[in-house]
Amino acid sequence: MRAQSTLVRRVRLSGIGLHTGRHVRVVLHPARADHGVVFYRSDVDAFLPAVAEAAGRFDHATSLGERGHDVATVEHLLSATVGAGLDNLLVELDGPEVPILDGSALPWLDAFETAGLVALNARAVPFVPSRVLAVSASGGRKLEIRPARDLRVTYTIDFSNAVVGRQSITVVVTPESYAAHIAPARTFGFLAEYEMLKAHGLARGAREDNCIVVGDDRVENGDLRFADEFVRHKALDLLGDLALVGRPVLGHVVAHKAGHAMHATLARLLREESRAAFAAPVPAHTAARTSRI
Repeated sequence: MRAQSTLVRRVRLSGIGLHTGRHVRVVLHPARADHGVVFYRSDVDAFLPAVAEAAGRFDHATSLGERGHDVATVEHLLSATVGAGLDNLLVELDGPEVPILDGSALPWLDAFETAGLVALNARAVPFVPSRVLAVSASGGRKLEIRPARDLRVTYTIDFSNAVVGRQSITVVVTPESYAAHIAPARTFGFLAEYEMLKAHGLARGAREDNCIVVGDDRVENGDLRFADEFVRHKALDLLGDLALVGRPVLGHVVAHKAGHAMHATLARLLREESRAAFAAPVPAHTAARTSRI
């Protein structure tokens, strides 16, 4: 069992939001043990803990809090905290959306490295589910976590677009594997959907330098970082949403055509199981629990 961690010093970043298009400044602050990851919107004086109960809208991203006092597109930053093993952090920002930066989690890992990580005088107690927890939805979408001794992700996507198609990846998540195989994977969007998304108030900050633009038969803006970059980014998103459990999780997460809403539902189930597990003994043999959305 490792020690909890935080940053050595604060670090600043800035950029535009993928969906709002607004320029936002961010300061990452060290935080005490058991603080968790908390967002603070200085423009509306709102604190938003990164827990599943605070998750609200899932319009092509994960948002925390109520509209007007919410913070959107938190998943890439949160994913980086999971990958790096960063437990306690105060994220101060002066706008409604976390900057997209280059569309991946690498800039956040770089920021953590610049600030430095330090061990705290408290243990990071992981939660290991004692049974299978599952979420299902229409269209054959499935998501579950199985008991395991490490954090492992298996993700499968299947898009009708020929550029993306069907892809699958399995990775055991460590700081080293995350940095090498997951963090560089960028978010992506389909050129055919761009005008529709803008009409719904989304993708207003999408640029060729912050997302992969997918056309009907090719990537429109340069080379991919991995041949299967699309599914790697889905795994990145999943880890960010899994951070909403509020504590480290050990288990094998298996996803098939899932998405942010399903990820957050699984995080809520895990939080419920975690509270129950630490409140009372768990029977050795229990049935699988399934939620449908």
